[in-house]
This record gives sequence, C-alpha cells and structure tokens, in this order.
Amino acid sequence: MIQFYFYFKALHIIAAVAWFAGLFYIGRIFVYHVEANAHPSPKQEILQEEYIRMADRLYRFIMQPAMIATFIFGFAMIAINPDILTTWLYIKLVLVFLLAGYQGFCKGIIKQLADKNTKLNSAQMRFINEIPTLFLIGIVLLAVVGKVGQLNYLYLGIAVVIIGILLFMATRAGAKRAKENQQ
Repeated sequence: MIQFYFYFKALHIIAAVAWFAGLFYIGRIFVYHVEANAHPSPKQEILQEEYIRMADRLYRFIMQPAMIATFIFGFAMIAINPDILTTWLYIKLVLVFLLAGYQGFCKGIIKQLADKNTKLNSAQMRFINEIPTLFLIGIVLLAVVGKVGQLNYLYLGIAVVIIGILLFMATRAGAKRAKENQQ
C-alpha cells in the first residue's frame, strides 16, 4: 500500500490547488456582486444574477468536489503512513478544518447575495477575499517546513499576523481606490 502514498500525495496537492483556486475566485465574485449596486437598473440586476450563477457553480462544481478530494487523499496518506501524525500535521489539520468552515461561510454569503439580504459592503468583501491567502501561507509553511522540524510555530504565527495586517492595509487601499474610481 505504501507505493500508493505518493500518488495520493500528488492527488491531494492537485485537489488542494483546485480548492484554493475556487476560494480565491469566489471572493472576487462577491466583490463584483456588491459593486454591481453602483450600476443602474437593469444592468445591476443582470450583473448580480450572473454573479450569483457564477458563485453557485464555482461552489458546487469546483470548490466542494476539490475540498472533498483534498480530505479524501489527505486522510488516505495518513491511513497509509500514520507516522506522519506529528505536531505540524495536527496544526495543519486544524487550519484545513477552519478553511472548510470558511468555505461554509462563503456558502452563507452566496445565499445572502441571492436573497438580496447582505449587509456586507465592497471593502468587507475585499477583506473576506484575502482570508484564504492567510490559510495558504500557514498550511504550506506547515507542510514544507514543519515536516522537517525546522519550523518555529511562534514565528509562523507572527508572520501570518504581519502578513494579515499588510493584506488588510492593501485591501483598504484597494477599496478606497475603487470607491474613488466609482465617483
């Protein structure tokens, strides 16, 4: 069974890349949907209907299957080689489960946008769009550096917080620039 380990690892990475692609794109769709409010009717309604359709298809046909495949192949690797269950992997699993929760949060936003019942503005949607980046940084560092025992978890936490602050500042600047361009 050990000969399948690297095939499962490759499939796990491919699924994770597809999952993150969906997570990165859905946030942009949310931003575009909210910014469509600046357009006059009927263009506003047409754009918003299309963004809802895009978000729903992205969620159902890319994000959900990719997340499931990521979990299946990840747990298959653990089943084949339970010795990999060390500190870095437990922390990575926590981040992956939190990422799955973030995906559920995105599903809630899709429903709110479809029901025209969201209170989130463009700047907030831009911030939501950056959350997967923080997960990606933490997960990749854990998988690459944590595996060889060279990762200082305190430094990892500090780095993620600093990058989060920088992303927040860049997101605010982008939102401000977008608002100025609309005027």
